[in-house]
Amino acid sequence: MGDAFTHVEEARVPSIVNLVPMSTSNAPQPVKLSLPLEYQQHLFQELRSGDELVVLARGLGLMRLVTNLLHSYDAAGNNLIVVVGAEERENGWIGEALAEHAAVSASPQARGLAVVNTDFQSVGAREKMYAAGGVFSITSRILVVDLLTGLLDPETITGLVLLHADRAVATSLEAFILRVYRQKNKVGFLKAFSDNPDPFATGFSPLATMMRNLFLQKASLWPRFHVTVARSLEGRKKAEVIELEVPMTDSMREIQTAIMECVEVSIHELKKGNSGVEMEDWNLDSALLKNFDVMVRRQLDPNWHRVSWKTRQIVNDLTVLRGLLNSVLTYDAVSFLQHLDTIHAAHSPPPGSTRQSQSPWLFLDAAQAIFDTARRRVYSASPKAVSRGEDMDSLRPVLEELPKWGVLAEVLDEMDRDIYLEPAARGDSNGTILIMCSDADTCRQLRDYLQMMHVKPKTDRPEDDDDAHKASAAFMMRRRLRNYLTWKKQFARVSATLFAENQKALDGAADSRPGHGTRGGRAPTNKRRRMRGGGNAGVSGGRGENGVIAQYFEKPGEVADLMAEVQITEEEAQQKDDVVADPLDDMEDYFRLYEMQDLVVVHAYDGDQDEHVLEEVKPRYIVMYEPDASFIRRVEVYRSSHNDRNVRVYFMYYGGSVEEQRYLSSVRREKDAFTKLIKERAGMSLVMTADAHGVEDPQEAFLRTVNTRIAGGGRLAATAQPPRVVVDVREFRSSLPSLLHGRSMVVVPCMLTVGDYILSPNICVERKSVSDLISSFKDGRLYSQAETMFLHYRSPMLLIEFDQNKSFTLEPFADLSGSLSSVAPANVSSDLQSKLVLLTLAFPKLRIIWSSSPYQTAEIFASLKAQEEEPDPIAAVQAGLDRDARAEDQAFNREPQEMLAVVPGVTPKNIKNLVLETENVREVANMTVEELEPLVGRIAGKAIHGFFNRNVMDEDD
Repeated sequence: MGDAFTHVEEARVPSIVNLVPMSTSNAPQPVKLSLPLEYQQHLFQELRSGDELVVLARGLGLMRLVTNLLHSYDAAGNNLIVVVGAEERENGWIGEALAEHAAVSASPQARGLAVVNTDFQSVGAREKMYAAGGVFSITSRILVVDLLTGLLDPETITGLVLLHADRAVATSLEAFILRVYRQKNKVGFLKAFSDNPDPFATGFSPLATMMRNLFLQKASLWPRFHVTVARSLEGRKKAEVIELEVPMTDSMREIQTAIMECVEVSIHELKKGNSGVEMEDWNLDSALLKNFDVMVRRQLDPNWHRVSWKTRQIVNDLTVLRGLLNSVLTYDAVSFLQHLDTIHAAHSPPPGSTRQSQSPWLFLDAAQAIFDTARRRVYSASPKAVSRGEDMDSLRPVLEELPKWGVLAEVLDEMDRDIYLEPAARGDSNGTILIMCSDADTCRQLRDYLQMMHVKPKTDRPEDDDDAHKASAAFMMRRRLRNYLTWKKQFARVSATLFAENQKALDGAADSRPGHGTRGGRAPTNKRRRMRGGGNAGVSGGRGENGVIAQYFEKPGEVADLMAEVQITEEEAQQKDDVVADPLDDMEDYFRLYEMQDLVVVHAYDGDQDEHVLEEVKPRYIVMYEPDASFIRRVEVYRSSHNDRNVRVYFMYYGGSVEEQRYLSSVRREKDAFTKLIKERAGMSLVMTADAHGVEDPQEAFLRTVNTRIAGGGRLAATAQPPRVVVDVREFRSSLPSLLHGRSMVVVPCMLTVGDYILSPNICVERKSVSDLISSFKDGRLYSQAETMFLHYRSPMLLIEFDQNKSFTLEPFADLSGSLSSVAPANVSSDLQSKLVLLTLAFPKLRIIWSSSPYQTAEIFASLKAQEEEPDPIAAVQAGLDRDARAEDQAFNREPQEMLAVVPGVTPKNIKNLVLETENVREVANMTVEELEPLVGRIAGKAIHGFFNRNVMDEDD
């Protein structure tokens, strides 16, 4: 870890750069940009000169580059810039940055960012906004619909900026948007950005494939070891970096070793049970990566219906075990033991079950070591009781604290001394102390610890600083142990109730089978066996009769002893005063703002938001409580961007831990990904059949749109009209509309009330994924949809579409043979297959199409349209609507209708009356049964009223 943090130097470049944007305006004005570093300026000039894909290492300021680029176009005026793929919080950052740039540069033509999302219900409002121009961040689903309907003409777009370009796979909405944009706009620019190089380096020629999806021919790669980046961030003046390797306690090391052994055994069992799967990356080193369980599941998904129960259980167990590897380092001893108790309860089957229904890792000796060692960190048997051979009813609290707490306290003391002795050496920094953690739970933990740091217990002997820190940690740990014992008492009561119910069910099942009676007078299978202590035995829960670890519940006497040991002291009682009403009179006498140098800010790592935290807090001291490679680079950029701000960084990590290995693996993985990208780019060839923007030749596109059909007289007819498909706008969540458009079909988005895809005047298709199919059967929606399709179309079809990367089968098929014998006949109808049979019996003419992937669905649709007429979009929209209802009014106010459609009692037939007769969903929710009856009927009115008033009725009861 010695080279983990690269020392930085003051940048010797100006902080403000004056550039003239390349715009179509007649009088371009100089624009002030905040790009102080050399590599930022070079990258900005590259982006202004042409279209390209930028892959930047995490932490090097990607959002700052994007905001400066957008401001350069926004300040020029007369531009329509579209931002695609931005998340909600990124929209906030871009909007604030554009507003700040406009205020600094005093650009009269700058308009800032306009966000177009589901809050925009009016089509006319969006059309006016597009016509006025500006910078727009539009959600992918709305943008693709507006482009296809002509609400936003692609030719009027000045340029398109794509964020998170690594997500633009062939079937994504982002790739669909770029294809539509480039087909109709050959002049506008296209810039794509990403700070995640891993997806670009996975698979066969991944960079070339991604470039084709993005319609780009140039890739710009900027890793941390880039010459310009290294020159910008490194120099003669070193930043103050203090690396602190914190040793783990013996108990933590034992637990980590035991968890690693469980992970290794689980991986070995996976390999043994799935010999036909590629398992080169299934090893202990890969198990430390964040996406290991996702990688394993992705490889097993195509054959998931064939894998054994044991394999499925192990895949789930790997996620749990990998979470424990992180929890043992971040949770305190009491919280970790409570976490183990919940995991044990979640993985414990009902009493009397066999070994095959247990999680395999619970049978290992290493699992026993995890539970025993975690319990000994919290409390252990009294030494006197053990030496006398007495029963272990006398327990004493141990309450082992995390080693980083003491180191953090020492670091804060050092900072206080430094601030007192050298107050003038702060420079332009605020003197604030910034502590960075991995998540919000760790932030809360440190907040509690810091609040108790200066609580000194009353003792007769003088204490040094180390004893004081331990005493402050003991205050917090005693309080957590009290809460844990209270929670454990309630948890034991719930477990006993569940045990009694499960035992009744098992006894009833045993009585119903001949030769299987109940075991009279025997202890329940999960009753723990007491293990008397000897030496360092501590407290152990033992194992049940089937070999699995038994749940440990303390005896009342043990709980009483522990509660007596951790009773509330006088110092702790003074920490919480009674809360009284404050009239807020004379606030100036009692309230004031803290000075920045008096603040200790605890913040969780939050990606690009960390840059804003550094700029606003201006810390003099930064404590990295847990390592993070991207934040290290953000500190480098922050330090190099400001010549007058001194920063001292304390870099803490557990030596020889999974935390250290995971950090080093992430850095090495990113470096290898960039290296592979550089090699592929060097040997990558261009596709010469496409134009400069990656769009195919117009003549070839025309030949592909020639639609050959067999006419009624058997003659071969050729028309230049491309095939057309009317698609419901809600279907753009899936990848099928993009694939249909890729097959040169004209996709017409409409708000349909009948069906999802209209292939011809006679063919209507209702598309269902497996999960949607199950929910449609559950609420009866599918039967209503099938009935409505038969009213308006001659050939209704139900399409059941599976995921491309998953098995082409319904999992209940494999378990149906065993379930029929054990399930009562009345419950057989709840099975998915049985419901499909009932559906076909109710609608004999309904055709069911089984598709293994969206690609196959696109081929099926092309075959179905081969001898059919083209559908009429107006007729498709009017199907299911009242004659006097205008399709234009109901085409785009879809979110309230979607919300109302899932309410019990609302059907496709009566929803029209509710929409036409009421103003909004609130009015429907406040209507009585008598008011609903004229609109939907008495039965449906009761169901709707009961749904909206259910919580009120429960509270009254």
